[in-house]
Amino acid sequence: MRAARFHGKEDLRIEEVPEPGPGPGQVKLRNAFAGICGSDLHFYFYPESLPFDVHRPHPLTGAALPQILGHEFSGTVVEVGEGVTDVKVGDRGAVYPLAVSCGECAACHRGLPFSCRLMGSLGSNVEGGGLAEFSTFDASQLHVLPDGVDLRLGALAEPMAVGWHAVARSGVEPGGTALVAGAGPIGIGAWFALKARGVERVLVSEPSADRRAIIAGLGGTVVDPVNEDLAGALASLTDGRGVDVAVDAAGAGPAVTAALAALVPGGRLVVTALHEHPMEFQPTGLMMTETEIVGAVGYRPEEFDAVIAAMADGVYDTTGWVQELPLDGIVDALHSLRAGVGGKILLQVG
Repeated sequence: MRAARFHGKEDLRIEEVPEPGPGPGQVKLRNAFAGICGSDLHFYFYPESLPFDVHRPHPLTGAALPQILGHEFSGTVVEVGEGVTDVKVGDRGAVYPLAVSCGECAACHRGLPFSCRLMGSLGSNVEGGGLAEFSTFDASQLHVLPDGVDLRLGALAEPMAVGWHAVARSGVEPGGTALVAGAGPIGIGAWFALKARGVERVLVSEPSADRRAIIAGLGGTVVDPVNEDLAGALASLTDGRGVDVAVDAAGAGPAVTAALAALVPGGRLVVTALHEHPMEFQPTGLMMTETEIVGAVGYRPEEFDAVIAAMADGVYDTTGWVQELPLDGIVDALHSLRAGVGGKILLQVG
């Protein structure tokens, strides 16, 4: 089968590899669509910024380079392994990519497997991934899609779940106000999740004109934080109070600084973006306003299902921001996304 395999920094190749077969408790999926994630950009351009060493076999899974990438994907079950009863051939599903964690560390004991230092995910540090024609994994990782949610939407369940979890971590109440910094796919996902939660007054801060146009086309209120008056736009949105919550989906220090300044006293900033570079800020402001900063990584299985249910209810609109490309276009797509162009790219892998 054909697969996109990562060999090292800026070295991603479309190669012929053996087609996998399911083991006991596994399913084999004919992959349909796989999305490119921000972490895939880090793999390709800055693997040294990842929280693990890509050049060493994973201590729990043994996965090593070259690695098939892709952890945002959907497809149709074509074969099931011994003992699988909850999934059948022909089922369409979205894949929950988290495969392993150590089960022994403080994070695991607190129910935070995505924070485990030995966490392993399909398309990252577990053998196999979505950027291939077929994949095999534990049957419990397949979340079956209901009628009305197609495989294209199913491939978006994973990135939309990241935004959903970030909004859940914010604690925002219906009728509240919010700032989303960054209008990439995760920022768009947070915007949809806020709307689903009953938060209508949302300002999206995004320096890219292309991305501002995308979310404005979905009905979002946008501002250019570089060339426009962000503080004025926030004051207009909140009658001068400040927003209840802010979501950092930008991964840039200035976005965090601006988000902290935008919060109402007692507000909360959720950091859900990977940052390639450190930043400085003055923490006295946190003390004086009792501001909170929390992190959000991954999602819970029930949040994954909540996103799929919201998709079935028509919450998510892909108009204007989801583009489909053949697998051969992946390297060009990575460079395009790195430049901040466009919305979400789904690769046709099936």
